Formats: sequence, structure tokens, C-alpha cells
Amino acid sequence: SCKKDKNNGTNNIPNQSVNITIYPNDPQWASSIGIPGGWVYVTGGVKGIIIYRKSSGNYLAYEKNCSYHPADACATVQVDASGLYMIDFCCGSSFSLQDGTPIGGPAWRPLRQYRTIMDIALLTITSESLNGM
Repeated sequence: SCKKDKNNGTNNIPNQSVNITIYPNDPQWASSIGIPGGWVYVTGGVKGIIIYRKSSGNYLAYEKNCSYHPADACATVQVDASGLYMIDFCCGSSFSLQDGTPIGGPAWRPLRQYRTIMDIALLTITSESLNGM
């Protein structure tokens, strides 16, 4: 069911409490998000969270639940093998790692983005959504 239909209630990604803290320089995380452009999947949110290191000290956290038909069991976003964008193979939508906006496919809404706070060496991700998704 990947027809473009903007009026079918597809903005119903459930709200899920998120409060994650990690130390990005810890060996557990440094290999994946130790440098800009790095990313990692973590448990949390509705279908998981993608943490992306945009630049030094600047991290973004995206809900893996696709914004297009989020109730579909397969509506899950992952980082493409190229590491350059995120994709939902269910509907074919792709999203920018830089800001979560759709760059291809039927999705027109950005991915839900969670608030990230970097305090010295501690990264905190909270369920306070930045874009109301």
C-alpha cells in the first residue's frame, strides 16, 4: 500500500517515551559514531532509533518508524549500505541523514527527530520531538 495519499491518517506514529544516555567516545560507540558521518542503531522509540553524527559535537536522532504508512509492519527505515541516506524498503521512501527530510519515494513528511543534547562527553536523547511527528 504505497500509493501517495496525503489524507489517510498516516501521521499516526505512536508517541514513545525516550531517555537514552551514551558516551560517544566510549569504545562501545566510538567505532560507529566517533567521527562525523558515523551512525548507529539503538533500541528505543517505536521501532528503534538511528543516531547520526553530523559534525563534531552535533548528533541527530531519528525514529526508525517510517513517516509514510507508519502502521505498516514493514515501515522501518534503515541507513542505506552507502551510508549516505536512510531508506524504507517497504514503500521505497528515502530520507536525508542531514535533516530527515524525504528525498525520494512516496513519503512527504520528515522522519520523527528526537532531541539530542551533548554535554561535554555525554549524549542524551529524549522523546521531546523536534518536528511534531
